Amino acid sequence: MLEKNNIPRHVAIIMDGNGRWAKEKSLPRTAGHREGAKRVEEIVKAAAELGVKAVTFFAFSTENWSRPKKEIAALMRYLNDFLSRQIEELDKNNIRFRAIGLGAPLTQALLKKISDAEEKTGDNTGLIVVLALNYGSRQEIVEAARNFAEDALRGKKRIEDLDAGLFAQYLCTAGMPDPDLLIRTSGEMRISNFLLWQLSYAELYFTQKYWPDFRRADFEEALSEYQRRERRFGAV
Repeated sequence: MLEKNNIPRHVAIIMDGNGRWAKEKSLPRTAGHREGAKRVEEIVKAAAELGVKAVTFFAFSTENWSRPKKEIAALMRYLNDFLSRQIEELDKNNIRFRAIGLGAPLTQALLKKISDAEEKTGDNTGLIVVLALNYGSRQEIVEAARNFAEDALRGKKRIEDLDAGLFAQYLCTAGMPDPDLLIRTSGEMRISNFLLWQLSYAELYFTQKYWPDFRRADFEEALSEYQRRERRFGAV
């Protein structure tokens, strides 16, 4: 049983293994992404019911544009379908939707749908569902540094006032708690340019399961493992 008073506020998830899941079943890689999209819906529901405050899914990185065009098109189609089918459901359940990452080369139509979804759910006060889309953490940090520098040059900020808290306000996740827990599926043990600043003190959880096989019970097991750990933040 999970301790309700020790649920991670923010869970970040690297959804890995869709392609390998499909390959092992002699299916096209796109089938893995289609099944993976279903898991997003399942884990969102579980996170809301368990009391998680925010969950961030690494949906598409800046490096993923090197993948085959057919696969990219399928990923964008599943994202579009998610926005079309799920936003009404998220809104009905008081869930807020956000997307973080760069704009181009995402299509204007998709960016408009993302913006509409953020606006529609913007006043909701329950779980925050974040899609990291066309996202790279190094790029995010560089952009944050550039924006702070521009504010300093304009006299809006003083360089001597810069600290970790102020810098965090320039990141895509401004206003959100840093992740307490990172989950990565498929057995890979790396962060892959995902939320590098925000994951500084997160607990890391790796599972051999591919993302399409990662169900609610697996999510609860990850939270249970989190609760078994002692977080000291550098203290004794």
